[in-house]
Amino acid sequence: MFAVGVNSSPKDFMQAIRRPEVIAVGYFGQFIIKPILGYIVGVIAVSLLNLPNSLGAGIMLVSCVSGAQLSNYATFLTDPHMAPLSIVMTSLSTATAVFVTPTLSLLLIGKKLPVDVIGMMSSIMQIVVAPIAAGLLLNRFLPSFCAAIQPFLPPLSVLVTALCVGSPLAININAVISPFGVAVLLLIFGFHASAFIAGYGLSGLVFNKDDDVKALQRTISYETGMQSSLLALALANRFFQDPLVGVPPAISVVLMSLMGFALVLLWSKKPSQH
Repeated sequence: MFAVGVNSSPKDFMQAIRRPEVIAVGYFGQFIIKPILGYIVGVIAVSLLNLPNSLGAGIMLVSCVSGAQLSNYATFLTDPHMAPLSIVMTSLSTATAVFVTPTLSLLLIGKKLPVDVIGMMSSIMQIVVAPIAAGLLLNRFLPSFCAAIQPFLPPLSVLVTALCVGSPLAININAVISPFGVAVLLLIFGFHASAFIAGYGLSGLVFNKDDDVKALQRTISYETGMQSSLLALALANRFFQDPLVGVPPAISVVLMSLMGFALVLLWSKKPSQH
């Protein structure tokens, strides 16, 4: 997020806010399309594959949470000019998740989960707002210093991202290698793949006449396909007695990140369309 701030300006964020139709489509993908897909995959897990109900609940729980901050960095690597728009969409979904996630979990799983409002707001401030503001201020008042450190920020960001992905995997390795691990891995892969595709297709239909339609498709695909699986994992561990509920979120943390950055490798090779 600091790297995004260093490479952006306040004007970029003002321009992002002036595109409410894009923000609305991203929000629709995040909290309408994604929960529907999660519900379908969860039902398949329980009804067709005869997996425990708790695993189906875990899959649905993943689909109820807000967007992942990693989607912002994925957008920054693919279409840097779209990063402020991605940040606005993720921040909006995170801020409203304190109300939306409990409602969706009640509808899909049948259990209302209390979400820590103050904790989530504090998380947004620490993870998104503070480092971006620091980068923007540095870019404004010390541009020569920013120019000097910019070459080092991408590899440093990749290292930090790897740590963010690797640490949850290490902590929850027992859940990942559980007897149901392979089946849940395939189901979670199908869920995220369908979410990435749905976000890409939906934005392509809505914004097919826009000059930057391809960049919008990539941005909203990231936003729809990448979830705050760590939040889902925390909710599973705290509010469900059955530890199997935490298996899908634990697998999702890693798989969602790998799939998202695989798309970065694919899409960053293509010329951006403004």
